Amino acid sequence: MPTPRDVAEAFPGHRFPDTYGALHPEVRWTQVGQEVLTGRRAVIDACEATLAELGTTTVEFSRFLVVVDGDAAAVDVVGRYVGADGATSAVSSCDVYEFRDGLVTAITSYAVELDPPAVD
Repeated sequence: MPTPRDVAEAFPGHRFPDTYGALHPEVRWTQVGQEVLTGRRAVIDACEATLAELGTTTVEFSRFLVVVDGDAAAVDVVGRYVGADGATSAVSSCDVYEFRDGLVTAITSYAVELDPPAVD
């Protein structure tokens, strides 16, 4: 089973399948200002949809800070996304993960789109 650090490094890096085994059956993912997903299946479905959307997109991270302490982890990330058509976007995000008995029980995600030059 992935450790809290493994989850905190994989999830925001879009390596979602590496985290599926660590999701509590009743995990709650709050995407602040967007939606709240409840349950392992809902979270996995959202992750798989994201992977499909990013299929031809490349991403470079200019910041990827992971902090883990006991049953909590936080990750501060800035990434630049480039689509197959050359369109770019930059996103700054922070995810907070809560664990119980080694499983992720809650994820809270904050994200804001940046002007691409802001990530250089």
